[in-house]
Amino acid sequence: MPRPAAALDPPVRLLHRDDRLLILDKPAGLAVHAGPRGGASLEDWLPRLALGKRRLPQPAHRLDADTAGCLVLGRTKPALAALGALFAAGRVEKTYWAVVRGAPPGETGELAAPLAKRSTAKAGWWMVVDPAGQPAVTAWRRLGGTASLTWLELRPRTGRTHQLRVHCAHLGCPILGDPRYGPPGEAVPLHLLARAIALPLDPPVAATAPPPPHMQAALRACGWEAGA
Repeated sequence: MPRPAAALDPPVRLLHRDDRLLILDKPAGLAVHAGPRGGASLEDWLPRLALGKRRLPQPAHRLDADTAGCLVLGRTKPALAALGALFAAGRVEKTYWAVVRGAPPGETGELAAPLAKRSTAKAGWWMVVDPAGQPAVTAWRRLGGTASLTWLELRPRTGRTHQLRVHCAHLGCPILGDPRYGPPGEAVPLHLLARAIALPLDPPVAATAPPPPHMQAALRACGWEAGA
């Protein structure tokens, strides 16, 4: 299981730092915002991530609480506005790794499947593939696998909520540990990593996050080698 967020040192998890922005290796299990129920979140880390600036850094995009890896934060108002514009325009290159149950239909492909939100008082909310939903496109590529698991590289062309999780399930290969879109009773954390991010700034900025401990055994079984 991922380590409790309170036990981690925010500055140690920085993948990139300059006067404009930070790129953080966010641990799985840490929400970006506390939400109505409260609890630990990235907001608790922001004073430690100010690193000499009066203004606290702020996240420039979303990352699910259970997803580990690259999260970009703006350190100034102009930087945050510029980053927000890049993400909104789809100009940021995002690469994810996932370990999924089963396998997609082939070695590589692109799925265009619109997404819409559903909710009930009892079950809460979730996303579904719906022709009337918002456009959502994900490119995928098989990197390795076993008889029952596949290691995928995922490149979202859009940034819809739960997009990668729903799209993998729609391909017939839900992400390992997904409590919402995978089989019931999963006893492992979500195996989804925001592996790399590239920002078309001047000069360009890029960062790569290492696989978190809870994903490493499954990745090794699928052919990943540490340090490769």
